[in-house]
Amino acid sequence: MTGGPPGDGGNVSPEGEEGEEAAALRLCLITAELAPFAKTGGLGDVCAALTRYLHGAGHDVRAFVPLYAKIDRGDHHFVAVEFLRNVPLALGPWELEFTVYTAAHPGAPSLGLYFIDCPALYGDGSFYTGTQEDALRFAFLGRAALTCCQRMGWSPEIVHCHDWHTALVPLDLRTLFSWDRLFAQTRTVLTLHNVGYQGVFGSQQLLARLGLESVAAKLHQEDLQVGRLNFLKTGLLYADLLTTVSRTHALEIQTQRYGMGLEEMLRARSDHLIGIVNGVDYEEWNPATDPHLPVHYDAEDPSNKGQVKQHLMAGMGISGDASTPLVGIVSRLTSQKGFDLCFEVLPELLRRRPQLRLVVLGSGERRYEEFFLSLEATYRGRVGFYRGYNNPLAHLIEAGSDIFVMPSLYEPCGLNQMYSQRYGTVPVVRRTGGLADTVEPFDPATGRGTGFVFDHFTPQGLQWALQRALDTFAEPALWSRLIANGMGRDFSWEKQIERYVALYRTLTTGIR
Repeated sequence: MTGGPPGDGGNVSPEGEEGEEAAALRLCLITAELAPFAKTGGLGDVCAALTRYLHGAGHDVRAFVPLYAKIDRGDHHFVAVEFLRNVPLALGPWELEFTVYTAAHPGAPSLGLYFIDCPALYGDGSFYTGTQEDALRFAFLGRAALTCCQRMGWSPEIVHCHDWHTALVPLDLRTLFSWDRLFAQTRTVLTLHNVGYQGVFGSQQLLARLGLESVAAKLHQEDLQVGRLNFLKTGLLYADLLTTVSRTHALEIQTQRYGMGLEEMLRARSDHLIGIVNGVDYEEWNPATDPHLPVHYDAEDPSNKGQVKQHLMAGMGISGDASTPLVGIVSRLTSQKGFDLCFEVLPELLRRRPQLRLVVLGSGERRYEEFFLSLEATYRGRVGFYRGYNNPLAHLIEAGSDIFVMPSLYEPCGLNQMYSQRYGTVPVVRRTGGLADTVEPFDPATGRGTGFVFDHFTPQGLQWALQRALDTFAEPALWSRLIANGMGRDFSWEKQIERYVALYRTLTTGIR
């Protein structure tokens, strides 16, 4: 293996377009989640979209994911691959077998996905166990995927690994699979979706169970000395190229504040760290076609947005009309999402601005749930809170709100701020990660910009941004300009896929 191309620590993302004569790439994608089959968050959505759009661009992409017992096989047409039945694979001293099934993705029926069925590891009905068992599950996944490539006689040019679950694969290719010339030209990309999750396990007995004793000298030695094995650190050491899901986040994770203990390693590899913002699936998130909306609208004629707003408010028991500013939130209710700032800001705004309305969809930490429940009780008819997740309601909030709030402490990429702009809903965000990269601060003097951005993670910062948004809402001409600016932005996966393909080609010695 050789190192990847020089980068800039996240200051630029690779640009480029597929030429008509550029050869299709052979791309192996390995992930713990892939929507709609296995999903707990954004990882599943991103890996599904990346696979589907790379396939749509004409590349030979094969994605490998566990066939968890939790996956409802009745919902999808799973077919066993005859030459990949009962394949033996050792995990250290443990002799296991797996069988591979294919299933078509609903959004791309011709795309075959490969599901690793190993009941001994994935048969307990969960995606994650939260125990040492996860180390075995995901080490096995990577090796099973590479074993499938061998049995297919298929030499991937790129193996794209996602998060800690597959971060041992770059080391496996350099060691356990290095004898096989099939992988002689294979390069690895490791995408860091969230460095807060690193796959840290006690190393005592685990090295033997994973068959890593012979390569222990290549693992992070300081961790081993204290009895620890960190999957993600291993990937940082050996992947040819590292990516994360926004340019700003690529810089942020090199700092102590956001690096989660990995900042020194990330700074050391800054020349091989690139930020690419996730794309949006506009087949699902499009106000002109969204089946969850009572009426449709688009950038050419957004007038029906007001009807969606009325429908949303009525459904949530909120009073008001077109002149009533409606603020929306759709989120996991966790400290990462910045809701500590809301404790002071939202009650004060609701008290001082009797016209203000608020609708919230989410669940998470009890203190945030109780906060929004108390707001709903205090401001009955002005605040609506739905505890849990409801996909149709999420679409309605994106479309029916005037303002969408994301005050995140950190946000590797974020998708809702991009959905909001497409739906003509103005985002209020903190300048961090993908929020900084995708929301342009509005300048009323020039009419440029798509939202309101605050810098400091303080109640005063959020209050300032919300007040500016509400003041601008009261000026219809400026607000219409804001809506048009946001709806004109293009965050489509078709556009972002070009950046990934350009990056892959830099690893395969350029466009051939």
